[in-house]
Amino acid sequence: MIDRKDHLDSRATTILVACCAFWGLQQILIKTTVTEVPPLWQASIRMTGAVVLLWLWCRSRGVPLFKRDGTLPGGLLAGALFAGEFVCIYIGLQHTSASRLTVFLYTSPFVVAVLLPRVVPSERLRGMQWVGLALAFAGVVLAFSESFGHSTSSQLHGDALALAAGVLWGLTTIAIRTTKLATASAEKTLFYQIAVTAAVSPVLSLLLGERWSFSYSTYAWFSIALQTAIGAFASYLAWMWLLRHYPATRISSFTFLTPLFALVFGVVLLSESLTLQLVLALAGVALGIVMVNRRPALKP
Repeated sequence: MIDRKDHLDSRATTILVACCAFWGLQQILIKTTVTEVPPLWQASIRMTGAVVLLWLWCRSRGVPLFKRDGTLPGGLLAGALFAGEFVCIYIGLQHTSASRLTVFLYTSPFVVAVLLPRVVPSERLRGMQWVGLALAFAGVVLAFSESFGHSTSSQLHGDALALAAGVLWGLTTIAIRTTKLATASAEKTLFYQIAVTAAVSPVLSLLLGERWSFSYSTYAWFSIALQTAIGAFASYLAWMWLLRHYPATRISSFTFLTPLFALVFGVVLLSESLTLQLVLALAGVALGIVMVNRRPALKP
């Protein structure tokens, strides 16, 4: 019996903020490593390493990964959607800027909010929560608005792939909540996704002509190690656990923090400028998340 809650408590909020903070830092890690390690090859190493870590984790805790429980169809679907999202992101980055891609990618919570309640009525958002979701998204758009000027055909191609990635991210969440995966362990849910991605990424890397190597700088390996151990393993496992126990529509609203954390880390670690635009964006996202997750007043 799964203890599913109808709201986010302090534990869930703390885990979500920690995950989003690292995912924001991870964007910086990828940005500073991709000049040395090609993106899909980088993803291949990350996901393969995460599969090994997850297998060791499950062995130590006695969590079965290969027991027949009816989750295979839903697991393969979630894995394919998850892999598709990463492919769209990495190919999209070859055509458009990271900032433009970020705005389109974070349409994902709207996909979840629109489609999931049709299958799981308890996930339906109230009017004020929709306003909060829109406000949080507006904060992300404001943060990256300087990148939206003249658009070339190549940029539009990249934007379309970014939007597709956002839709696939949302559909992955929906697949997890509406198939047999909803009753599976967080470990098994994650295993399907990273295992499929680990299988697909090297093939696509070769098809795109990326150069494979293991001779990289100490910083590159440190970056990949963090992306693997904390990003693809620990934080994704925490995310799967949250999806198993808390409302997906409310969890998804927190992801708007990730690109803003990336900008903040850019200010702190890369000496990028802190602008009023970023401060207002942070305030908008924070207020929007509060509105989405505010519990309705009890009727007397």
